[in-house]
Amino acid sequence: MHFKHTMKLLWLCFALPLLSLSLHHPYHTHRPKNTLTIRTHLKMTIERGKNDITVAVAGATGYIGKFVVKECLRQGFKTIAISRNGDFSVEGASTVAADVTNIEDLEEKVFKREKIDAVISCLASRSGTKSDSYAIDYKATSNCLVAGRNNGIEHFTLLSAFCVKKPILQFQKAKLKFEEELVESSKSKDRPISYSIVRPTAFFKSVSGQLEVVKGGFPFVVFGDGQMCRCNPIAEVDLARYLVNSITDPSKNNQILDIGGPDEGYTMSQQGALLAEACGVKPNIVKAPIGLFDFIINSLDWLGKFLPSLEDAAELARIGKYYAVEDMLTTEPDQKFGSITLKEHYEKIAKEGQEYDPYTTIFASKPKK
Repeated sequence: MHFKHTMKLLWLCFALPLLSLSLHHPYHTHRPKNTLTIRTHLKMTIERGKNDITVAVAGATGYIGKFVVKECLRQGFKTIAISRNGDFSVEGASTVAADVTNIEDLEEKVFKREKIDAVISCLASRSGTKSDSYAIDYKATSNCLVAGRNNGIEHFTLLSAFCVKKPILQFQKAKLKFEEELVESSKSKDRPISYSIVRPTAFFKSVSGQLEVVKGGFPFVVFGDGQMCRCNPIAEVDLARYLVNSITDPSKNNQILDIGGPDEGYTMSQQGALLAEACGVKPNIVKAPIGLFDFIINSLDWLGKFLPSLEDAAELARIGKYYAVEDMLTTEPDQKFGSITLKEHYEKIAKEGQEYDPYTTIFASKPKK
């Protein structure tokens, strides 16, 4: 095997599970305090006509945010797309450039500009490190909630993650901290609102990182015996529909909602076989030892005592291990949503290719400008 492909394979052993955290994948049966399904005494689901409801989408230019904006428009909501970038536009939506880490900027440019009825937050840290997680998954998202409540929003839908059910990583703890704050806001005597906390298992993008490898005739890498990390990911368009539906669906009022796609769930080995079939090649599965992560984590933890800059690297390695071993699977019928299966997704990207993403499609080529 050519040297560069060998290096790519070694990189894949460490990086693939980490890069799939866009939903970052998910967990276990442990349910921390304050994360049980909670209902307030007030029924506050918005019941007006959709064209009379204004929805603000935070993280509108992010991966899922883009789908959510399109779905809001498709369903007929008045839509405000919030992003830090000032050079974006979405046909049919009002676009606002605002810094979500600055609550004063957020209030002045978004919430005091016009009456907003509901917020859908698709904000998520990219790295998952402690500082990034608490700045975005907690604080920036909290800014959206506080600014919204100060200016009369009625409902807040949060895109969270299935994996917070077993919180051992920094980004999971940051997300849970905000979830608790959001639940408390529904019980407040001062400007209470309703909420929907949506915890998807994984996005299709998260389990498609090895497409280019398999199409090139190289092995699909799994960890351990390949039977771990069972997952029923959900299509991005289906997830967007679920998130937007929560604004007016009474059954999603003041609920924490685990959600996955329509599949029964695939192990990593089964995903590899399914992807190989879609690409028209013979399945070639390579098993990498889980102990690789333990060695990396322990080494970085020790070095971090002397070089604090390596603390983030150790956290990234812990994220990598987490997504290599934990199931991201919903089993109850009401926890499955959508119509697009993983098989259909693999067949589509095998034929058409997939959008470049530096965090998951690590073997694809970045489009030339």
